[in-house]
Amino acid sequence: MDAEIWQNSKRGFPFNIPLNFIVLTAFGAPFALAVMLLEFEDKHLREVIGITLILSILGYTVSYYAIDSFKQNLETKNLFGIDLNKAGKREEKPKVPEALGLIIGIIFLMITIHEQLLLPTNYKRLVEYNAGLLSICMSILLGFADDVLDLKWRHKLIVPTIATFPIIVAYNGLTNIVVPKLFRFMLGNNIDLGMIYLFYMSMLAVFCTNAINIYAGINGIEVGQSFIIGCFIFIHNVIEIYLKATPQSYDQHIFSISIIVPFLFMTLALLQHNKFPSKVFVGDTFCYFAGMTFAVVGILGHFSKTMLLFFIPQVFNFILSAPQIFGIIHCPRHRLPKFNHETYRLEAIISCCFALFVRYFVSSLFY
Repeated sequence: MDAEIWQNSKRGFPFNIPLNFIVLTAFGAPFALAVMLLEFEDKHLREVIGITLILSILGYTVSYYAIDSFKQNLETKNLFGIDLNKAGKREEKPKVPEALGLIIGIIFLMITIHEQLLLPTNYKRLVEYNAGLLSICMSILLGFADDVLDLKWRHKLIVPTIATFPIIVAYNGLTNIVVPKLFRFMLGNNIDLGMIYLFYMSMLAVFCTNAINIYAGINGIEVGQSFIIGCFIFIHNVIEIYLKATPQSYDQHIFSISIIVPFLFMTLALLQHNKFPSKVFVGDTFCYFAGMTFAVVGILGHFSKTMLLFFIPQVFNFILSAPQIFGIIHCPRHRLPKFNHETYRLEAIISCCFALFVRYFVSSLFY
């Protein structure tokens, strides 16, 4: 790439700020919150966070170097892409290895399986834990199949549905929903939705897996948004544990932390390679993997409705894109920002702060 173009491309937030500084700020905040709020005299909580952190750091290290080792293998098997958002003619642009989400997905499964051996648990929780890992494993497999076979959009709806079967079968929580105060005089305090609620959770998993792919095509955006959502899930878990609602709620959020912390570290390793200028592409494998991980912690952690709040940008994008998705308006092949040869930069900001505002302030007006 031309030296002048390279220098110009680094102008503007976030590319003129070292990635390590951004990550330290984003990643350090939830852990600092955990240190301030949580009572580490609790032996069980101390063991979970300590063991999870040690395994996650190990997983990050292995993932970082494994991506370097395997990226050329994927390129030689014709799993590569061309970066549309870099300067220069298409035929002159280098090939970028794709589907590296497979590598961190496998390492994530190895880390979370080893957690079972080291973390204190019970049979009931173990069933849910294994069901969640099975769903994530199926999503990684089906996502890699999508990268290789290039599945059509209708298949992208069917495939995640199949992967949700283990967590739906293992789910043993309530199927009730709390009615907002405005409607309680008509409907009462609670409504038992039964099978409808299970169907909703299945559709939530389908939405999550496809939502990560809604914002795609810009270096680091799939991994970046997943990292941000994961950080806010961790913050939500910390807040809920601090509030000490019920012993059952405590166990559910401990379970969520044991899944989301390794995911954050694996995602961070991939982000180091996928940030601008991208050395690798994550592929649909990562989108399926990240989306199903969020669905698992949301469903088995029993905060599936709160999970949707963390996907507000994706929900808005889906609503705005619905006419194109359903063929009412012509949809171009790539709905991406084009590289601006005058400014030499692309910018994107994603935030979940509004989600926590809705969850803990606005919701108090209705429940």
